[in-house]
Amino acid sequence: MDLVRVADRDRYLAALYAPEDKRADLLALYAFNAEIAGVRDRVSQALPGEIRLQWWRDVIAAKEVSAGAGHPVAGALLEMIKRRSLPEQAFQNYLDARIFDLYDDPMPTRADLEGYCGETAAAIIQLSSLVLDGAAAARSTELAGHAGCAQAITGLLRLLPLHRRRGQCYVPKDILAAAGTSPEEFLAGDGGPNAVRAVAAMIALAREHLAIFERGATELPALLRPAFLPLALTGAQLNSMQGRESELLMASLDIAAWRKHWPMFRRATRGWG
Repeated sequence: MDLVRVADRDRYLAALYAPEDKRADLLALYAFNAEIAGVRDRVSQALPGEIRLQWWRDVIAAKEVSAGAGHPVAGALLEMIKRRSLPEQAFQNYLDARIFDLYDDPMPTRADLEGYCGETAAAIIQLSSLVLDGAAAARSTELAGHAGCAQAITGLLRLLPLHRRRGQCYVPKDILAAAGTSPEEFLAGDGGPNAVRAVAAMIALAREHLAIFERGATELPALLRPAFLPLALTGAQLNSMQGRESELLMASLDIAAWRKHWPMFRRATRGWG
């Protein structure tokens, strides 16, 4: 709980709306996500990062709670996977996708970006749904895909200054080309004269997926709402970025912490109708 509260405040708040008997399992999943998302921050080169990801692959493949002994997040995750009968392959695909974070290769295409979002943020939403209600989750896979893309792209925009300092480019090359720039120009200095157009295109892409999600979310079962609750904030986060694309290149933008509680409460109690 402490790890998620510090590292992923939005998912922490969402988990508080889950039934009490499901809350600990969601937090274990979100702690795992935070742990893997932070690997790049804790290594100076890609190889040690790959070794860490391989350790997680081996631990999950072992299917024994004892395999995670000594690591509180791994132990809690393995117990949760076993208790909820979650698919191992989803975790292995997630870890494979996270290899991209360790290197500075530019994201090739929009399709590659959406695939990355699907294996990471969307997978976490779908796994959360399985924890909450397995039968209902099976009918929400496509919805989770769009929700994950909207959430992940918005998160990447918030992390844009950090990624640029590192030399990482999550903005796809085809979107950059359409905006009249390149990964090299986008990462250098102030990003060049067309960087703002590329950022605006990313905001538009996130909005596109959010709109599709919100149309489908009117039929979302109440039991699954906690898995999707971070999306209650995505629209406001994108609104805070609109018209401030040049600022996004240099500073992370988010809505104030106190403004996050009401949208989550409203969606948790009323849904997306």
